[in-house]
Amino acid sequence: MMLQDILKQAILKGASDIFLIAGLPVTCKVKGAQDRMGGDIMKPASIEPVIDEIYTAARREKTILDKGLDDDFSFSVPELGRFRVNVFRQRGSLSAVIRVIKFGIPDYRELGIPESVLSLADNMTGLVLVAGAAGSGKSTTLACMIDRINHQRESHIITMEDPIEYLHSHNKSIVSQREVFIDTPGYLESLRSALRESPDVILLGEMRDFETISAAITAAETGVLLFSTLHTSSAANTINRIVDVFPATQQVQVRGQLAQLIRGVVCQQLVPTTSGTITPVFEVMKSNPAIQNMIRENKLHQLEAAMQAARAEGMMTMDNSLFELYQQGTITKETLLNTCNNYEFVSKRV
Repeated sequence: MMLQDILKQAILKGASDIFLIAGLPVTCKVKGAQDRMGGDIMKPASIEPVIDEIYTAARREKTILDKGLDDDFSFSVPELGRFRVNVFRQRGSLSAVIRVIKFGIPDYRELGIPESVLSLADNMTGLVLVAGAAGSGKSTTLACMIDRINHQRESHIITMEDPIEYLHSHNKSIVSQREVFIDTPGYLESLRSALRESPDVILLGEMRDFETISAAITAAETGVLLFSTLHTSSAANTINRIVDVFPATQQVQVRGQLAQLIRGVVCQQLVPTTSGTITPVFEVMKSNPAIQNMIRENKLHQLEAAMQAARAEGMMTMDNSLFELYQQGTITKETLLNTCNNYEFVSKRV
């Protein structure tokens, strides 16, 4: 089966991911369920030509793959869409997982992203963090925030992504999109360079290590609005993750910096619904004097109570968001208990 045929069939089925793995027919994920697309079971010899087509479509050499490393990049196919692919080896043979990304920025209303999340893009300076597990929709949420800025005010938006998933057209803003390892050697180098490029808004694809986190905080202190992501499950865990990468002697200072810089933390996950679809669920923490004091004084265990008390300001905890979906009949009790942060508290509420 040729690459073009595989992609066409997957898009017609509404697939989110395509799996090219030896020992299986071509398989796609549709609404969280696996769909074997028919045809013969793929063998290593039949997968390699398809992967060669992917590299040709991306105009990319196999340099990283030939070093024995996994390769992660994006490519476009005219009239079909844009795709993100991870090529790797398993059981000695090449495999690939392709993420389907449609052209254009999705409508946040159709995706179920609340206004309280999107409104964080209205800040002019500071740090906005979107957290969650891999595949939880962080990139999509950030793309909607960047699109909001692009259509509402004149800014220079610089993004650093690995790889670029959504293409932004220039609107009221100028949007410079840099793909890590293609347009720039790495996140740290592109972030340092961005500060010399008259930025108003910076999107840093991921805060991966001490150097990147430290540089991101420094960049936010220059007066730009900086967006980034972490793989954490709650607002308190997100703050802790940042502080913990610094030496103990610097942590008091970092908490003070974060208290001043953070405008909001969004944590999200995707959960299955009773109708067989998937819906996003959000925790939203916004900065106010109480939140700032808790971050500064390392009283992060009090953040959840403060967020519950500030619902009128657009804040919400993950467990409350899940519980509301359960009360509406959107998710089952089992899903609620399997995805909540505080199992004991939520099970008592049920």
